[in-house]
Amino acid sequence: MADPSTYRPRPGEIPTDPGVYRFRDDQGRVIYVGKAKNLRSRLSSYFQDVAGLHPRTQTMVRTGAAVEWTVVTNEVEALQLEYSWIKEYDPRFNVKYRDDKSYPYLAVTLAEEYPRAQVMRGAKKPGHRYFGPYTHAWAIRETLDLLLRVFPVRTCSAGVFRRATLSQRPCLLGYIDKCSAPCVGRVDAATHRRTAEDLCDFLAGHTGKFVHRLEAQMRAAAADLRFEDAARLRDDVTALEKSLERSAVVLPDATDADVFGWAGDELEAAVQVFHVRGGRIRGQRGWVLERQDENDPQLMTHLLQQVYGGEAGESVPKEVLIPLDPDDLDTMTDWLSTLRGARVDLRVPRRGDKRALADTVTRNAQQALARHKISRAGDLTSRSQALAELQDALALPEAPLRIECFDISHLQGTHTVGSMVVFEDGLPRKSEYRRFVIRGTTDLPASSDGAPRTDDTAAMHEVLTRRFKHHRDRPDHPDTPGSEHDDTPAPERRRFAYAPQLVVVDGGAPQVAAAQAALDALNIHDVTVIGLAKRLEEVWLPGDDFPVVLPRSSDGLFLLQRVRDEAHRFAITFHRKRRSTAMIRSALDGIPGLGPTRQAALLSQFGSVAALRQATPDELCAVPGIGPALAATIAGHLDTQAATAGPSVNVTTGEIVE
Repeated sequence: MADPSTYRPRPGEIPTDPGVYRFRDDQGRVIYVGKAKNLRSRLSSYFQDVAGLHPRTQTMVRTGAAVEWTVVTNEVEALQLEYSWIKEYDPRFNVKYRDDKSYPYLAVTLAEEYPRAQVMRGAKKPGHRYFGPYTHAWAIRETLDLLLRVFPVRTCSAGVFRRATLSQRPCLLGYIDKCSAPCVGRVDAATHRRTAEDLCDFLAGHTGKFVHRLEAQMRAAAADLRFEDAARLRDDVTALEKSLERSAVVLPDATDADVFGWAGDELEAAVQVFHVRGGRIRGQRGWVLERQDENDPQLMTHLLQQVYGGEAGESVPKEVLIPLDPDDLDTMTDWLSTLRGARVDLRVPRRGDKRALADTVTRNAQQALARHKISRAGDLTSRSQALAELQDALALPEAPLRIECFDISHLQGTHTVGSMVVFEDGLPRKSEYRRFVIRGTTDLPASSDGAPRTDDTAAMHEVLTRRFKHHRDRPDHPDTPGSEHDDTPAPERRRFAYAPQLVVVDGGAPQVAAAQAALDALNIHDVTVIGLAKRLEEVWLPGDDFPVVLPRSSDGLFLLQRVRDEAHRFAITFHRKRRSTAMIRSALDGIPGLGPTRQAALLSQFGSVAALRQATPDELCAVPGIGPALAATIAGHLDTQAATAGPSVNVTTGEIVE
């Protein structure tokens, strides 16, 4: 790889104007395209301290051999030029949004002399009108079959159309009046094109005028006693109404909007968009991307560029509702307004129906990300690749078929608990998950309620010690001191004593050192310990000054992240349950006449100390076993306690409430 200093331009050479820059490798290929308000400031950031850059950016600047730039007039032009270059060069280090599946569209080929309606997938072609995307191709065909009664446009292929023209015999759809049969001259090209344009208007959401027009024609036919024509028009109206029923009304006032939802973690993100036309959901689309060093606003900018940029992009509606602002909201708004030819309202919805719909789209994005991770984790090839990558990166003697991950959860050092999750062959083994209540204390001062404090490293040392004492005490371990004092049932002892090849702790160098110290104290040397730090997803080994950095697209890193997140989820769930019970029980201890059974009933009914303090004596009496006298005693005790206590804690979120 090249040294970035060999091709670093002198700062005085770089202009301070807005523009677009390109990094090229030693073969002249463009490997990265970016834009900047100030080219000098942005490009200088790549060459200041390479060690401080994101790992992927480090690789990019070291792969590069030259950098060049183009100055533009304003930021909107920079946005347009950046997108066109990304499409032209397809740089390997730029963010790529991948469709999470292939979506079909209903396309009308207006570029042809006789436009055709058909189902299309893949890249969009200029000169065609696209509607959708739809979830299934059969949904398009069912909708189109209903609409052909009113808009009898051509749906046949070029070969079928040519043969019908030569033979002067229409196809079946021409005989049953679901095609105007321009192939045999029933209508001319101009009339057929007007029919196709009317179909496009209806699909674009301008539905009311067509329904009203047909209803007026139906009433006029009935008034003239042309009942057969009136019945046919009635059936046409019914067909249009059925096609409209297939898309639910979600926004009032015939709103045209694209609503985006976003869900992601440190490695990947999923995006969903609902296309709303005329207040109805006309289509849905999704993408999955691998995160790099771009922040969320930058990723949102790239997403909007991909969706709306170029001739084949989506048409820009009047409103674009997004989950977060792009990195330059005003520039992006101006760019979208230029594409639409009118002002575009680009914003984050805050309340009302649009916020509710945005929340629904976000839930769809969360589910799409979960499905993507499950499918990736469930793939045997990916799991095998992940284990092989970990073996190679960590220099393990064999692939880590059993991985155990430990996490600590506490509230300002109190109510500390630990969790252990087990993955075997890359999949969770939930029957062997374990929870730990931390018993040890340190020299940290106690909390305001008298609960002892424990720091992370001490808690991690205790959890690893308690877990691996079972491993050390197994009968075949050379340092087994004897099991005559072990009251653990034999089947449980054997299962729990099965040692992993790899131990993962949630944290960096301090947590890894504490875990390794616990294993050294037990004279256990056949287990590898690593830590996974959340900030940059770095892998720490005991005693190393620098972490191991796995590629962001690595299946091994994905597996470690999934193991760590599962341990964190398991610890948080246990901590919240234990904390809520302990806090409420401690607040109710010492009340005359209130034993464990009645405490449990109050806990089940109200769920928190704050809710109990706000309850009236009559509401307390509604709990089984609580009479008027006891309710008054409880209310008085809690009022006295609230007057003398410090800040309380929200049991669900862990936030301190003054």
